[in-house]
Amino acid sequence: MIVDVQDAGLRYAARPPVHALDGVNFTLRKGSFASLIGPSGCGKSTLLRLVSGILEPTSGTVRVEGGSPAAAQRAHRFGFVFQDPALLPWRCVQDNVELLAELVGQPAAERRARSLELLALVGLDGRERLRPAQLSGGMRQRVAIARALAIEPSILLMDEPFSALDEFQREILNDELLRIWQEQQNSVLFVTHNIEEAVYLSDTVHVMSASPGTIVESIEVDLPRPRTGAMRVMPEFLRLRRRLREVLGR
Repeated sequence: MIVDVQDAGLRYAARPPVHALDGVNFTLRKGSFASLIGPSGCGKSTLLRLVSGILEPTSGTVRVEGGSPAAAQRAHRFGFVFQDPALLPWRCVQDNVELLAELVGQPAAERRARSLELLALVGLDGRERLRPAQLSGGMRQRVAIARALAIEPSILLMDEPFSALDEFQREILNDELLRIWQEQQNSVLFVTHNIEEAVYLSDTVHVMSASPGTIVESIEVDLPRPRTGAMRVMPEFLRLRRRLREVLGR
């Protein structure tokens, strides 16, 4: 397992203390795609921070590639994509993609070549010199994905990256993300509020309870790959979507 979380909990020393996570158990298989879904405030984003080493659990353990999350972080094993692409407006598309590689000291020629490969991968070749303001929301998220991949991470952590997009753009980006994932072979941990998105993308969907967050059920998605839009109306897809609704109490 590339990520192994065992009985992880997190309490903040506030007044009164805040119990954010309690007894979280899950694993992420190498090369797999897993989603976290649950009510707002249940700790999905907090759990991503535990996996990445930004936060440390106050109980239990988190292991990444057999070691600590902090060691994996120092080795640049994580790529992050958030709801807000957070592109630097004064840098062109290519310079935004190169930002992380530049910060970790990758040689200029190497990061330039890699950024062009990634822009082609995410369908933005020919737009290298545009500024973020000249791009659509979906294009900005493609740049953010390319930036996250520039340091060749083994694990991609994605925190509701498509929630600000309309349904049409979201479905397009779902397909693009799956294509990129299958080509790059990263392991993905993906946070979403969207039940259909979780089923469509994932090998496994981990359902979290309300705060203090814990995983109440892990549902395997045995739909064939590659996924296609036609699968969204298949009986098995609808059964999985209905099962997730039942677990979430919707």
